[in-house]
Amino acid sequence: MSQGYDPSQDGAKMSFKTDMSYGDYLKIDQVLNAQTPLSTAHDEMLFIIQHQTSELWMKLVLHEIAAARDVMTSGNFEPAFKMLTRVARIFDQLNSAWDVLRTMTPSDYTTFREALGNSSGFQSHQYRLIEYALGNRNKALMKVHEHRPELHQMLTDELAKPTLYHVALNALSERTGILFDPSVFRMEAPHQHDDEIARAWTLIYQDPAQHWTLYELAEKLVDLEDYFRRWRFNHVTTVERVIGFKRGTGGTSGVKYLRKMLEVELFPELWNLRGGL
Repeated sequence: MSQGYDPSQDGAKMSFKTDMSYGDYLKIDQVLNAQTPLSTAHDEMLFIIQHQTSELWMKLVLHEIAAARDVMTSGNFEPAFKMLTRVARIFDQLNSAWDVLRTMTPSDYTTFREALGNSSGFQSHQYRLIEYALGNRNKALMKVHEHRPELHQMLTDELAKPTLYHVALNALSERTGILFDPSVFRMEAPHQHDDEIARAWTLIYQDPAQHWTLYELAEKLVDLEDYFRRWRFNHVTTVERVIGFKRGTGGTSGVKYLRKMLEVELFPELWNLRGGL
């Protein structure tokens, strides 16, 4: 009679009394003990894990964007392409997560919604950092983090840095010889479409072979925003499906607020030039 497979016979280490294990390295105990539902509702665990995992993915997004910005600033674009591709795929992963949350019905959500109090994804400092790093800078939204000085400081520090798009525009200006008005480099306000920037990007798209690095950079940025927009759209759809047009737990207008966010363009020139090629 078979006794079953014994991994130790193939050399697998089986004792970790003195060595670091998988769980030790990943701090699994801390991660798995971070889910503390405030109600007895079955679906609250889904809600917590959905948002905690999203925050973990957003932490990686910030890690990749910061690294991409640094290498691009030094003029080394090729490594940034991989990082930006990774960011786009992370948002694809986050998109799939909405499919899981949508298995929660409106009736399910009402069983624990009161336990959330005024907490809301609107208050995610990491999401705000991502927006700031990409160029959608709305300083008024920092107020919600005033109760946490260290988080407020992180946002303040981000506003002092050039956005990812600023770094791309500096390279665009340098390589095309087209100078942009300094006012387009908004540090504490969302980026707005600029005709000269659009003209410079159009030159890149009209001759990709001669400007391949910037052409590839442009497409990486478009790819990133494409997946980011899908994530926002799926967020709106999921919220509407679960709570309809009720106000959000954080006091926003809920779906109406989220729909306004769909109108935001991170890199408008890269989208607007397409119709004129």
